[in-house]
Amino acid sequence: MISVIIATCNRPHTLAGAVSSALAAGGEVEVVVVDDSAAQTGREVVEGLGDPRVRYIANPAPTGGRPAVVRNLGWPLARGELVHFLDDDDMVPAGYYDRARDAFADGATGVVFGVVEPFGDDDGVVDAERRYFTAARHRALRCARLGVRWGVTAGLLFRPAMLVCGAGMVRRAHLPALGGFDEAVAIAEDVDFYMRATRLAGARFIDATALRYRIWPSLMHKPGNGAVIASSYRQTYARYRAEHGRAELLALKLLARAL
Repeated sequence: MISVIIATCNRPHTLAGAVSSALAAGGEVEVVVVDDSAAQTGREVVEGLGDPRVRYIANPAPTGGRPAVVRNLGWPLARGELVHFLDDDDMVPAGYYDRARDAFADGATGVVFGVVEPFGDDDGVVDAERRYFTAARHRALRCARLGVRWGVTAGLLFRPAMLVCGAGMVRRAHLPALGGFDEAVAIAEDVDFYMRATRLAGARFIDATALRYRIWPSLMHKPGNGAVIASSYRQTYARYRAEHGRAELLALKLLARAL
């Protein structure tokens, strides 16, 4: 079974579509909606669906926009072998979960991720994002050729991000060792998470659309957040250096240059 963890905050107008897309993406699925809004705006959406596969929990201490914290409330409740962290404004393509299960079938791969397909109302912005994620697809293919563990780890550390949170999936068995998402990382916590998961257990890239990614004003697309992103990456490097040593971090930086 795939457990889909959806962190939501004041987006009832997109939440229903995200949940419905996950339920229709193939095979046995459960959805855990974790509501970070003080007004619990997602409760009515979940109750309105009336689907026993969907559970609702409210964050007792709303964070005001810290998705790492909210996702970490959800994954310990997962009952599936695989866990998908889906944002409340994105959608899963029909049939993708069957592809993902096949990619995990070797019993060893820890992370599976695929292609991001942007969509939205501003054609110019969407086209720019589509060019970015087309380039990201090519980077992912090159990373995979260098090795599904070290190539992808190096690429996530030192190259432009190849994924967003909902484009990846992880084995639930690895989550306790990872400690879930690093709540100290303000932005790009998803890149940090999948980098650590890949180093731990390897990754496989599916060259097919894994996520329909909505482009509109959001935390990641907020103007002027470059300094916050840079700070988040410095935190990731510092943690990696402390856990695995300066020599390994430098070796991965050199490997990334080959990408």
